[in-house]
Amino acid sequence: MSAVTGRAAGPVIPQTVPMAEDIARQVTLVRIGLGRYQVRNVRGGSITIGSGETGEFTPVELLLAAIGGCTAIDVDLMTARRAEPESFQVTVTGDKVRDESGNRMTNLAVRFAVGLPDTPAGDAARAVLPIAAAKSHDRLCTVSRTVEAGTPVSTAVT
Repeated sequence: MSAVTGRAAGPVIPQTVPMAEDIARQVTLVRIGLGRYQVRNVRGGSITIGSGETGEFTPVELLLAAIGGCTAIDVDLMTARRAEPESFQVTVTGDKVRDESGNRMTNLAVRFAVGLPDTPAGDAARAVLPIAAAKSHDRLCTVSRTVEAGTPVSTAVT
């Protein structure tokens, strides 16, 4: 029994708190050919994705890109406040497997290769780089946090 609440002690379940007034996100896919789709967002951006038969990104590659892009933005924003990078590359890898659970990705990994100037500002950015990567992974990157949490996906046919 908790002395503070008078209730039985147990695991603390975090409350879900919306980040902003408009929390909804959406993309729309329109078929443009067999295994090829135009993806559009509400701001007018678009990309073409496909099954891997042509040069378009596949959905799995987009998942890797989303993980890398999300964490890259976090880390870039935190380090570039101190010094502009001379180079900035993020590589995201994983293994696509098929087992009794179905198709899925395993062994997801994000690797940063950031070149910073040999200046006091570069040293400051270098010092914050691992902290920024950890903050992104542990708290900030919506994409990797969602993957790690295992958020359910519902599917409906209308």
